[in-house]
Amino acid sequence: MTKELPKSTKVVVIGGGVAGTSCAYHLAKFGWKDVILLERDQLTSGTTWHAAGLVGQLGASSTITKLRKYSLDLYKELEKSTGLSTGLKQNGAITVASSKERMQELLRQATTAQLSDVEVEVLNQKRIKELYPVIKDEDLVGGVYMPKDGQADPVGVTNVLAKAARMEGVKIFEKTPVNKILIKNKRISGVETSKGKIDCEYVVLASGMWSRQIGEDIGVSVPLYPNEHFYVITEPMKDLPKDLPVLRDYNACLYLKEDAGKMLVGIFEPNAKPAFKESGKVPDDFSFGEFPDDFDHFEPYLEKSFHRLPMLETAGIRKFFSGPESFTPDTQYLLGETPEVKNFYTCCGFNSIGIASSGGAGRVTAEWMINGHINEDLFSLDIKRFQNFHSSKKFIMERVTETLGDLYGMHWPYKQHSTSRNQKLLPYHDELKKAGACFGVAGGFERPMWYSLNGEEPNYNYSFNYQNWYPSAKHETTNARKNVGLFDFSTFSKFDLKGEKTHSELQRICTANIKNEIGKSTYTHMLNEDGGIETDLTIVCMDKNYFRVVSSAATREHDKFHILKYLSEEVSFEDVTEEVCCLGLFGPKSREMIQKISNDDFTSENFKFGTAKYVNIKNLKVWAQRISYVGELGFELYIDSKNSLELYKILIDEGKNFNLSHCGMHAMDIMRMESGFVHWGHDISPEENQYQAGLRFAISYKKNVNFI
Repeated sequence: MTKELPKSTKVVVIGGGVAGTSCAYHLAKFGWKDVILLERDQLTSGTTWHAAGLVGQLGASSTITKLRKYSLDLYKELEKSTGLSTGLKQNGAITVASSKERMQELLRQATTAQLSDVEVEVLNQKRIKELYPVIKDEDLVGGVYMPKDGQADPVGVTNVLAKAARMEGVKIFEKTPVNKILIKNKRISGVETSKGKIDCEYVVLASGMWSRQIGEDIGVSVPLYPNEHFYVITEPMKDLPKDLPVLRDYNACLYLKEDAGKMLVGIFEPNAKPAFKESGKVPDDFSFGEFPDDFDHFEPYLEKSFHRLPMLETAGIRKFFSGPESFTPDTQYLLGETPEVKNFYTCCGFNSIGIASSGGAGRVTAEWMINGHINEDLFSLDIKRFQNFHSSKKFIMERVTETLGDLYGMHWPYKQHSTSRNQKLLPYHDELKKAGACFGVAGGFERPMWYSLNGEEPNYNYSFNYQNWYPSAKHETTNARKNVGLFDFSTFSKFDLKGEKTHSELQRICTANIKNEIGKSTYTHMLNEDGGIETDLTIVCMDKNYFRVVSSAATREHDKFHILKYLSEEVSFEDVTEEVCCLGLFGPKSREMIQKISNDDFTSENFKFGTAKYVNIKNLKVWAQRISYVGELGFELYIDSKNSLELYKILIDEGKNFNLSHCGMHAMDIMRMESGFVHWGHDISPEENQYQAGLRFAISYKKNVNFI
């Protein structure tokens, strides 16, 4: 091991767990040999050392499944090249279902597995008993079996990655805490350690549960926080068959792992316990630390394990373990470059599945850094899906009590969180509530998903089958096509760009020919250097040298980051999402209705599609755009937030004469899909180019600018 700390390097990776060693290995493997990994204590000393070490290939999406499948293949490959053992045992994994709904979910996951070439077998009760003879199966509906899943030794995996990294030229320093991350002109310039300063161009934050507070010190939002995570290890059990598959019983919040004749019983329970609750801070010296036993918290789940595996009831407990494990607001990883500091990347937030995930996560982090972008659909893992408030202690400490349980909870379509809600409310939120809105969260805002009919409770009854909001969506879409529908678009991201060079710079970063005429709008994309679609947006010329960019609610930080990456300082950029509200009026009667409350001319000859202008609606100054994301005639009405409640009331009042209905996001989605309009993050991503997506009409070869 190198003793003396180099004065400079290209990349510093902070954190010597499984994620940090994977990042360092992949960076060097892909050609960036000048990499230093700094660990404040010993390798694995944060949360890696006490991981259960389950290696499951199936994730919540095909993207995550790909990363986890890659991890498994990598660990097998590196065992050979390093000569060290990861303790990998491919004894398979069974997930059982004790309800019809859970079996439905498992069948959906099995289909995802097949699409990703993961071997999977759907099990009936008899087959479960063959594979796991000691299980109690009377109440089981079925299950799925992944023969190539299994378990590994977390310390072994980390040591294999560390050795492979060293073989590629990475220098690893233990007992070297980073005291400060150095920034110059909003860009990484180095790190200060207990042993001296290192100049560097890039930093990867792979510091697990410490990442949030390290980020906070330099003004970077990293939304994760540790919970207490529990498992017990039994005494050796005489009749326990060897090499049993890993067993997961999601409905009982349980996972069970046989290891050397003993059984590990772990839980992912709802109402989890945030760690370090008093201070809200992870102590710097919490290396191989554990928490005091909380048997009362664990006991109900231990009872459930006796039901599933009756032989546990007579087994002695050798070890009761409680240790920290960090979770994010949506149980997905935090990868990618942070919007606040250039060349500062995160690779953390693995929600207790870091061993299974880190091989793949380290690979994509390295590719992201080397290429400056990623050509995979990874937005669900990109740290830029979050905003600053998501890492506040108030938000994150409450949210993680729910997200730990989400891992084994049902993954229903449109499932909404119940914790840390009402963070951002629209000025007319109470009015929407009175109208029967069922709210979901988009870009931090509460926005109406659908509206209840006949005084029914506006709550989701989750299902994979018929949805209780279908009648509402049917009413909303039908009425918007027959009469007029009022849609709320205020949650859409809105950026104002001003300056003499605004148009020429937009021409360079957009694929379409941006109309430089007041009141004209352009639908366009922005691409990365490989032609992958990075943004999907509308740009309208508001005034001379003044353009407004409108994109979706969820992609606010992502799109802002992409635009600012290419914008010069000569163009001013302002995020006006909160300052400007937008109400959408759509349907065959929308023109007639708006004409009743305004003296401006809304006729087709004088207000063509794709144009916009200021109008007066009952003395309110409104920017009206004749544009449609739902395929019907209509207008987007932009207004200062402070006047939006008044505009809302005017529209509702006049709407009574036109059978106006409130319309939620489900109605918008249904209508835009039926109109063939795509949505970034669902239909298109950096994985596709515009030709593949059928969007060549948004490419201009006429403009005399080589756009990106």
